[in-house]
Amino acid sequence: MKNGYGFGEIVNNAISLLFTKLFYKGARLIRRPIFIRGKNFFEYGEGFTTGYNCRIEMFNIGNTVGKKLIIGKNCKIGDYVHIAAGERVIIGDNCLLASKIYISDINHGDYSGNVEGSSPDIPPDSRPLCTKAVSIGNNVWIGENVCILPGVNIGDGCVIGANAVVNKDMPNSCIVVGCPAKVIKRFNYVTAEWKKIKK
Repeated sequence: MKNGYGFGEIVNNAISLLFTKLFYKGARLIRRPIFIRGKNFFEYGEGFTTGYNCRIEMFNIGNTVGKKLIIGKNCKIGDYVHIAAGERVIIGDNCLLASKIYISDINHGDYSGNVEGSSPDIPPDSRPLCTKAVSIGNNVWIGENVCILPGVNIGDGCVIGANAVVNKDMPNSCIVVGCPAKVIKRFNYVTAEWKKIKK
């Protein structure tokens, strides 16, 4: 596919490439502006690429030691992607993320039952931060405006449709859509085709 970049985009990419080579060894291209908080908790593989205005945050909360955001090899993320990691967010190899995606393992409060400190009478910003790790497998394609919530595990080879809100685990090799997200197709390795899930 031929990219028809204009002159301004070529200049911006050249500046971003220099920035990448100086400050993000092994990455392919980190487009500026980019906003990274807690860089010492961040690990990425060779070929990592970002779009413009990405916000990547790692918070020093919880009992997790080591890296809190781990992104595999050859991952490409689009513009305005926001990833927040307080416990651990892992994204596998060869993943492609469109723009305006939100992935987080953090929530202001715990809403799983009778939990002290998460009452609606308490301002959300004063509620305790609660974390549940997130894992995204290899070869995953995540569409525009997707939201992936704390505690979710997404299997290898999944396609997450635009605007989906993923609030539960998804198996390998499936197509997921909706709010809340659900599986609508799975890949059949015998026939080499995507098969609709019967209702």
